[in-house]
Amino acid sequence: MDKSRYDDRSSSLRKRTGAGRRWASVPMRLVFVTVAAACALVTQFVMHNSGSLPEINLQNVIKPRPVAIAGVASVIDGDTIEIHGQRIRFNGVDAPESAQQCDDANGFHYQCGAKSAAALDAFLAASRPTQCTFVSWDRYDRYVGNCRRADGASVAAWMVENGQALDWPQYSQGAYAVLQEKAKAARVGIWAGTFEAPWDWRAEHRADKEQPSTIAPLLAASPSACNIKGNINARGEHIYHMPGQEYYDRTVITTSKGERWFCSAEEAVAAGWRKAKR
Repeated sequence: MDKSRYDDRSSSLRKRTGAGRRWASVPMRLVFVTVAAACALVTQFVMHNSGSLPEINLQNVIKPRPVAIAGVASVIDGDTIEIHGQRIRFNGVDAPESAQQCDDANGFHYQCGAKSAAALDAFLAASRPTQCTFVSWDRYDRYVGNCRRADGASVAAWMVENGQALDWPQYSQGAYAVLQEKAKAARVGIWAGTFEAPWDWRAEHRADKEQPSTIAPLLAASPSACNIKGNINARGEHIYHMPGQEYYDRTVITTSKGERWFCSAEEAVAAGWRKAKR
């Protein structure tokens, strides 16, 4: 027997069995996550080149599925709220962006994103708390969920039915399409005039668009009784509007500009606001 050949075969066998032991020591969870991540990347590549598959987010593979969240919501914009510090994006709908403008029935520009946020704030304030069940994580690491008021009313459905948000077929599979047709026929909300779909508006303004994770709440959650609007006009005047006044409904409060809600006229006056003339 050629001893050198035998030694070579023994060395090769030792290397193979040693490698097998090393693989056996790798935790199965790590193997699973690695394989899942690789599959997700391949799928993402196919999606990017075909455009026929939904967006893949590795957070949905790695991160645990959170429990439902309930509490008083702060409105970020017409399709995003915050509860207990967690940003929540409504599943299947898309509302005008905070800086987005639309045209009303008379062809005049107005802040449709801010108006959508104000409508959402008023809707949520009417029946608290808001409860959201988890669906997925989005590309900005936001909790995407289905949300309802305390009385059980679907938030996303109400926003679409009242023309303050659109059914987003890419994620909803048309779940709100019937409600959208109803809003369109009634010409309510943004359907009263002309507008650009939020996803198209974002595509055109992507270069200067602020990331969702850094946007401050557009409307702070306030008790439903605190419905006096403290507005700051173009001249810097602090004016408050009472419910029933002529310009109350069209006045939108943006807290990032220093505007705020008041619970009484006395509180507004004490803070330096004067009452609107009409």
